[in-house]
Amino acid sequence: MSRVYNFSAGPAVLPEEVLKEAATEMLDYRGSGMSVMEMSHRSKVFEEILHEAERDLRDLMGIPDHYKVLFLQGGGNTQFAMIPMNLMKNGTADYIVTGQWAKKAYEEAKKYGNVKCIASSADQTYSYIPDCSDLPVDEDADYVYICQNNTIYGTLFHELPDTKGKTLVADVSSCFLSEPVDVEKYGVIWGGVQKNVGPAGVTIVIIREDLIRDDVYPATPTMLKYKTHADADSLYNTPPCYNIYICGKVFKWLKAMGGLEAMKARNEEKAKILYDYLDGSRLFKGTVRKEDRSLMNVPFVTGDQELDALFIKEATAAGFVNLKGHRTVGGMRASLYNAMPKEGVEKLVAFMRDFEAAHRQEG
Repeated sequence: MSRVYNFSAGPAVLPEEVLKEAATEMLDYRGSGMSVMEMSHRSKVFEEILHEAERDLRDLMGIPDHYKVLFLQGGGNTQFAMIPMNLMKNGTADYIVTGQWAKKAYEEAKKYGNVKCIASSADQTYSYIPDCSDLPVDEDADYVYICQNNTIYGTLFHELPDTKGKTLVADVSSCFLSEPVDVEKYGVIWGGVQKNVGPAGVTIVIIREDLIRDDVYPATPTMLKYKTHADADSLYNTPPCYNIYICGKVFKWLKAMGGLEAMKARNEEKAKILYDYLDGSRLFKGTVRKEDRSLMNVPFVTGDQELDALFIKEATAAGFVNLKGHRTVGGMRASLYNAMPKEGVEKLVAFMRDFEAAHRQEG
């Protein structure tokens, strides 16, 4: 069977070149006589895999020396707790709630201190990014938290909020490495890799060194202290070795593709193909305010649930898979991550045109 066009929001499409290279090394990684799946995380071979991955990530993002890069486990739900546990020195934080994942982070943080929602787009089903130019940031806030790209709802902070000088913490899971980023505008950038960087099981945390402290929330477990992992170079416990290895290969692929400037141009081109079609369609329509649209996740609907279901069924049969929208939203969603080729988006739009011609109800 030939490979399908996988529009999943995560775990998601990986570069075919990376998968093929990993396949050639599956039984014998560079003369070691074993797979990376089998080797000790304390071995020199794996330590080099880990350190090379970090070096390449630093190169790609221009990460300054006074930021630590941590390869962790536990996904977003663990970060929702680790962030307040580690960063709430004054016991106060402000959250901007623009989707389900930001809301979950906000609800979790409330367990650890005085946490306020200072802006939200819940009033319109998270279909836009609220004005964040003059926020009521608490004078005692330890940080301001955002989910930069909202996977479910297809919105993106194209401009970072004015945090009034407070530390910005951002979940970038679904826009990680999709475009250049000024790391120094953030105190913490974190993301689960399963959307745009690698296989599920790794969470990358990029954190400014002054935020890594001993004086954290008193009941914080050892495994949930950033300092634990920073002091051990992400090797305090057995890390997800094979998944980090694949992430490292994706970093190499990104560099070979021209880096993050090239990826941004490529992603803008892909997204434009789909958005232009949606804007002109008489059957399908996008659900997000135009100025807040994500380059990575494109939700759309027909306005008829039965027609949505038929479209998903026929698209799947035609080799366009995982287009069903999140259960909380319905409709469809196409995720156009770095590894999705332009050809995949062009063919999807051609299929949508044919479906529209066959099913459009004339007004």
